[in-house]
Amino acid sequence: MPVESGSSAAARQAKQKRKSHSLSIRRTNSTEQDRSGLQRDMLEGQDSKLPLSLRSNLLDLFSQIEREFENLYIENLELRREIETLNDRLAAEGQTFEGADLAKGALKTKASHSTSQLSQKLKTTYKASTSKIVSSFKATTSRAVCQLVREYVGHRDGIWDLSVTRTQPVVLGTASADHTAMLWSIETGKCLLKYLGHQGSVNSIKFHPTEQMALTASGDQTAHIWRYMVQLPTPQPVADISQQTPCEDDVDFSDKDEADGEVDGPNDCPSLRVATTTLRSHQGVVIAADWLVGGKQVVTASWDRAANLYDVETSELVHSLTGHDQELTHCCTHPTQRLVVTSSRDTTFRLWDFRDPSIHSVNVFQGHTDTVTSAVFTVGDNVVSGSDDRTVKVWDLKNMRSPIATIRTDSAVNRISVSVNQKIIALPHDNRQVRLFDMSGVRLARLPRSNRQGHRRMVCCSAWCEDNTSCNLFTCGFDRQAIGWNINIPALLQEK
Repeated sequence: MPVESGSSAAARQAKQKRKSHSLSIRRTNSTEQDRSGLQRDMLEGQDSKLPLSLRSNLLDLFSQIEREFENLYIENLELRREIETLNDRLAAEGQTFEGADLAKGALKTKASHSTSQLSQKLKTTYKASTSKIVSSFKATTSRAVCQLVREYVGHRDGIWDLSVTRTQPVVLGTASADHTAMLWSIETGKCLLKYLGHQGSVNSIKFHPTEQMALTASGDQTAHIWRYMVQLPTPQPVADISQQTPCEDDVDFSDKDEADGEVDGPNDCPSLRVATTTLRSHQGVVIAADWLVGGKQVVTASWDRAANLYDVETSELVHSLTGHDQELTHCCTHPTQRLVVTSSRDTTFRLWDFRDPSIHSVNVFQGHTDTVTSAVFTVGDNVVSGSDDRTVKVWDLKNMRSPIATIRTDSAVNRISVSVNQKIIALPHDNRQVRLFDMSGVRLARLPRSNRQGHRRMVCCSAWCEDNTSCNLFTCGFDRQAIGWNINIPALLQEK
């Protein structure tokens, strides 16, 4: 027995040596024979309740995975060698330029710049090839130019909503929590008129399609229609705006922004206190209001879970649109048809059809998982909805079962707007960002923001201006200011 015990111990030691030797060979020279030998040794030397065939299959799968990683590692090393070789060659060329005549300083600077650019390009290509992830978003956004043109400062509290007139003179209107609405000169940033008729926060402002009338909704449970007459001041020379900023997520704007000129507050701004028409029937905050096509009727949305349709001339309630389970957050009308869309905290928005006077149909859109903050029409048969669930969805009115495009963001979305001419969606966010997307859900740009440029608090609303002005997009936020932007997105980029 002692002899047998010693021989078995010697056998085990020999087996361990063979096992170690096999593992050493496996690490230095990976072959199929070494792998199979290692698998057998592992199967023999381990205790497991799994069947031998199953264990063998698992080991075979792990071996295949290991081979894939090994191939990637070898490819990684080869790419590193190529990069080092090219860097050495480029460095040698740079030495040649440095030894040239001083009269060729410009050529030397250009060569050095090209060298650094090529080196950076090689590194970028290397990262893309090894990670197997290719993204085209940053390449496109760098071509879009977004520029802050003017700030409109004068409100004493956050600005909830803004709008641009559809008739001449073209002015900007803002609605604020300081119980006022203001009209501004787009070109000069000067306040032209201040409306003081509400007793609560002014939550919405919209302009009549053909006349100089404004519609405002307020926390005092009313909506007001008031006429205005303004005279645009003489345009002042615009500050130097030649330094354009590419809308790119990875650009640090803190060192590139230049302080804008001081904007005078509306100290001498004329005021208006009496409304032409007061619409009363809601039992809660009126959060939004809009004109129907033609301007003879208006629709209001309230926290009392109803939307009301009024006749402008008689101020009478025509219809009460009920059906939402929770407070309404927004309402919008179609630019050319008698259609109304209302959004609510019940995670839905509803389409109301008034084209046939005898039939008032309603359709419910379900697709969001949180409050629908806004839903707006486009020129065609689409509706775009934004939500606190950090998504924006594009819907076809002819097929309401599912959205045709979904945009996922990193922050809640507030009152969105869609450009009629360019078909671009502007998304204002809780995190102070404003992003631009096309109708298919492709990101086009992000508006620049830093300590000295852009919004410093939540961005509440966006509005496009389709007229020939220095600004074609406006945003407002709870930092008490509205901002006018010039957005230049090439046609080729929009087609993508």
